[in-house]
Amino acid sequence: MWTKKGVIFKPDGSLPFSRTHAQVPFAFPMNDRLRVYFATRDEDRASSAAFVELDSSDLSNVLYVHDRPCLSKGAVGMFDETGTMPSWFLRRGDEIWLYYTGWNKSETAWYRLGIGLAISRDGGLTFERKYDGPLLDRSIYDQVWVAQPCVLAEDQPDGSTRWRMWYLSCTKIEIINNHPEPFYNVKYAESEDGIHWNRNGHVCIDYDEFTDAIGRPAVIREDGLYKMYYSYRNAKNFRTDASQSYRLGYAESKDGLNWERKDEQIGIDRSTDGWDSLMMDYAHVVQYNEQTLMFYNGNGFGASGFGYAIKQS
Repeated sequence: MWTKKGVIFKPDGSLPFSRTHAQVPFAFPMNDRLRVYFATRDEDRASSAAFVELDSSDLSNVLYVHDRPCLSKGAVGMFDETGTMPSWFLRRGDEIWLYYTGWNKSETAWYRLGIGLAISRDGGLTFERKYDGPLLDRSIYDQVWVAQPCVLAEDQPDGSTRWRMWYLSCTKIEIINNHPEPFYNVKYAESEDGIHWNRNGHVCIDYDEFTDAIGRPAVIREDGLYKMYYSYRNAKNFRTDASQSYRLGYAESKDGLNWERKDEQIGIDRSTDGWDSLMMDYAHVVQYNEQTLMFYNGNGFGASGFGYAIKQS
């Protein structure tokens, strides 16, 4: 079970690049504080990466709000020309690698997404694109777009590194109530260097009678298992109807490939009222100060900010 601690941060609109949203939060431990990266939007809805830093002894206390974007939208015509959304961060020596979602507009489907890589050499204050183009884009296995990767770099007995990625794969668009709605599941890719990825369409978390879309997989290793936290929803009226909208889910795997959904074991649900009563989505779970913490978004896909919960033993 989880104990909710409420909203931590929501942009006040005073920064030009951060008028609204603190979406897809990612908790990144520092020496004396906890940094939380997120995606935020300007007045034109272009998104960029930003962060706040929290008091390690009182996570509800925001010590610092970064006043400039860490990674902004790309150049005209690029896969991320409309915005960047941070998804996963990894320390690699003196560098921090950021796997992010880049998006651009579509006339018929509203938007298209791809997965990019940016690297920081100043402790995570700024990130520079490794390449202008995406590491992963739509393909024979991912028909419409790919997004929101979770990446683990696992050291092997022979000294090599096995890079593993769980990502969202949009397979179709349906027009529902005159609106193009994407359908997306969780697929798997693997790499030897974290840059060149092999994929074969392997599905980890799929659609079912209710699930038409799955949000932001977050995988941890614990108790000899891979544990995945995610959000899921139906395609109909999910923006306004809580019975159809995002709620958090949970799955387990012995090998990271074959997963068993155990949503009933998630131990946390939407509130009866307030900031997370309509939606709970985009969770990230981290162990920090001998506690297991969950950071997540509530109503409005991050428009209501992000909050956190503590797992009870």
